[in-house]
Amino acid sequence: MTAIRFHDPEVRISSTLAAAQASVRDPVVTLRELFALLGEQGLLVFCGVLAAPFLLPVTLPAMSTVFGTPMLLIGFAVMVSRVPWLPARLLDYQMPAPTVRQVLQKVRGWAERFEHLVRPRLLGLSGSATINVVNGGLIILDVLLLMAPLPLVPFVNTVPALAIILLCFGMAERDGFVIALSYFVSLVSLVYVGGLMLLVLYAGMHHEAALDLLKNWFN
Repeated sequence: MTAIRFHDPEVRISSTLAAAQASVRDPVVTLRELFALLGEQGLLVFCGVLAAPFLLPVTLPAMSTVFGTPMLLIGFAVMVSRVPWLPARLLDYQMPAPTVRQVLQKVRGWAERFEHLVRPRLLGLSGSATINVVNGGLIILDVLLLMAPLPLVPFVNTVPALAIILLCFGMAERDGFVIALSYFVSLVSLVYVGGLMLLVLYAGMHHEAALDLLKNWFN
């Protein structure tokens, strides 16, 4: 266990992603290999990359559990400023190399499009032990919202995934403006997904009243 220190970045995220993409070899890549390929600031970049498939039409078995679990551990690691322990079984989970390259390429494209706007600023929102507790807690909250059992609901995964990506890449680049934006998206995610979960819970407990409410809406 070693302390996490977020320095002003010397290599842009797009360069890190390009190098990782070029190093992925067919037919499969493990989470352990991907984490090693992402290198410096890899903890946060890794978390952002794990969240990225939830923005794409990519289908993987048990994706929310397989990808959500390491993101939860990374969020906890950020909270306590320590490198996380990940189970060997999880680190050795194999993903199709073409899918991994597609995700890395997509995230790299986003990074190249926007990283000229990203720079170290508002440094009080990154790097200190106190703010790491806040940021790590938000990662955990957004991951839990991402894993909410609400299939086929529009944007139910997209909004918390976007919050995770903004927060992780904002911290990786030490850009407090992007981190502050992630706070807003996290709030939207909490209201949207949390509200839907409350509606589902209410419908389960008061199904007759819920049916009457739906009938009134349609009438």
